[in-house]
Amino acid sequence: MCFKTAGTTMIQRIQTLYLLTALACILGFYFWMPVVSQGSEGPNKWNTNSVLDAINLVSAVLVLWSIVKFKQRLHQFVLNRLSIIFNFVLVGVFIFRSLNLSGEALVSQKGIGVLLPIISIVFLVLANKAIKRDEDLVKSVDRIR
Repeated sequence: MCFKTAGTTMIQRIQTLYLLTALACILGFYFWMPVVSQGSEGPNKWNTNSVLDAINLVSAVLVLWSIVKFKQRLHQFVLNRLSIIFNFVLVGVFIFRSLNLSGEALVSQKGIGVLLPIISIVFLVLANKAIKRDEDLVKSVDRIR
């Protein structure tokens, strides 16, 4: 078997798999948003807020852009950090909304939608660790030359 060392593909790297998993969580977040049941009115989805949709879309675009920029590790690192910040904003909004729900008047079904930004943050952090490891490896090889 002959492997090319100069040009690695993006799928050969573990951080790409982490980023794809984070992207799946972010995109799945839109479909599994928490549903709040309001008595006889039926379910009321929280994703009627266009600001949350915009934050979710920006986060997904940042992760997708990070996957495409696989040869520029420092850009990937920065894009992932920005996406982590956007996901923390989503988590903060959900915590705020959960704390403001009255327990007796509304029966809430929070579901997996609240956990998906947290799961995507974990995978983005893992991807950043792998990117940092690759960058350190490249710097050490450059030092030897």
